[in-house]
Amino acid sequence: MSTTMAERRAERSAMRRHRSWRTVLVVVLVLLLAGGAGWVVGWSDLLALEADEVAVTGADSSVVDGERVHEIAVAAAGTPLARLDASGMAEEIRGLRGVKDVALERSWPHGLQVSVVAREPVAAVPDDGDFVLLDDEGVRLGRRGAVPEGLPVVSVPLEQESVRALRAALAVVAALPPGLAARVETVSARTQDDVETVLRDGLSVRWGGAERLPLKVEVVRTLRQVGGDVAVIDVSSPELPVTR
Repeated sequence: MSTTMAERRAERSAMRRHRSWRTVLVVVLVLLLAGGAGWVVGWSDLLALEADEVAVTGADSSVVDGERVHEIAVAAAGTPLARLDASGMAEEIRGLRGVKDVALERSWPHGLQVSVVAREPVAAVPDDGDFVLLDDEGVRLGRRGAVPEGLPVVSVPLEQESVRALRAALAVVAALPPGLAARVETVSARTQDDVETVLRDGLSVRWGGAERLPLKVEVVRTLRQVGGDVAVIDVSSPELPVTR
């Protein structure tokens, strides 16, 4: 009997050793597979960025250097997508003139989608014989020898002491619906509360400041639809507009 019990204990001990070795083997295999997968994703060329797989959209604007955007992106060619410094690349692209924002999206296994949001000029400001193009935030987008077609001329100096008046004028221009904005010829503002636009047909619109612009725009549109021989529309107080 004692011999039988000893044999059984030996069998159970052997089974436990077998299960232990099997567990160790499974763990080792899992670690090897995980390590191999990590190497493939993060270090090998199998999932690396390829230059001809970089796609740039939104950089065809006249104020954005699309070739430079593409150069920044393809400079990372050969880098595994998992280790791509997307935030650093995006910061560099945002630093380019005319770029308002950018989004990067990895396109596995080898691609990168670069979506640029370009700043759009809303006005031209005279400066030393040329015209400086500005967006709605007052960011300078370049110089032109003549006013680009469709842009109004903002007669507000670029000096620091006029910055508030300039911002108010740009805010008014940016708030206008496309149909009305296309008819604006000049914009002036002696102060931030004295913005005035002159349309191509000679109609002068006095906006006052940049507050409550949606309401002011609707009042102007309504008064223009009413028609009549009107030379000036004053919506500085939109609840009590004045025409003459």
